[in-house]
Amino acid sequence: AFQISPPTSTEKSMTLGFEDEMSRRKLLFRALTANFLLLPQSPQKVAAKDTINNTASNKRIGGLSGKIRNIGNIMDELQRDLMEERWDLVELYPMQLRSYVPVLTKYTDCAFPSDLPTDKELRVALRYEVGRFFASLERLKQATSRRALNEVYIAYSDMSLHFDRYMRVGGVYTYYDDVVSLEPYYKGIPDDALVFANPTKDPPEVWDLVLFIRGPDKGRTGILIGIYPDVKNNFVVKLDRYKGMREIRVVPNKWVGKRLGVEDPDEAFMIPREG
Repeated sequence: AFQISPPTSTEKSMTLGFEDEMSRRKLLFRALTANFLLLPQSPQKVAAKDTINNTASNKRIGGLSGKIRNIGNIMDELQRDLMEERWDLVELYPMQLRSYVPVLTKYTDCAFPSDLPTDKELRVALRYEVGRFFASLERLKQATSRRALNEVYIAYSDMSLHFDRYMRVGGVYTYYDDVVSLEPYYKGIPDDALVFANPTKDPPEVWDLVLFIRGPDKGRTGILIGIYPDVKNNFVVKLDRYKGMREIRVVPNKWVGKRLGVEDPDEAFMIPREG
């Protein structure tokens, strides 16, 4: 097993940036909870009609959330087909994913409907992520027509990242994890307890199963879905499923090592094709 060197000052600053991001997520989560998980309170008894309206609204939002989460399943199938270079199948996904535009738009407007500053800012943020998601989808379509595999991987990574951000900001994830870093749990555990290839001599490539060897997600596993050229945070990792969801991380390549030994393939490759 490869020995982990202490984090550099740059990497420490990136960890602080991650903590700032977690603080932002906590703020959004509190705003989200206040907006549509808690019914309005009053010294007087809440009218039955208002209660029914709130229940119907929450059910409508819940139904939209389920449809949005289904995009994640489609993204898994797309990952399977593009990594296996089934171009005939990859060409079908843009039309399928564009059919979700009305769902994303309706959820944005229903989940954050008021004129409060928080709702306005959240609507702007969600619409931005939707725009970037479909812009990346168009780049994937163009790269697919040229059979440019590396460009397809980058476009798919961008799609995954913007969809992940939409899910977070919109409160569509099925859980909320307030653990900022897993590194403290590995304090006192020898580095050789984690088995991985030397990231310098044998760096992971797209499609490799990987292990986080440093940073807030230390010890977690996933698959490398993209490599951004010429940037510090250049590894895009789709984490293994947790509570029904697969999160996306963009991290420095020194934070990730290729897993060694016999491993089951990523679950995306286990999804049966229809027909």
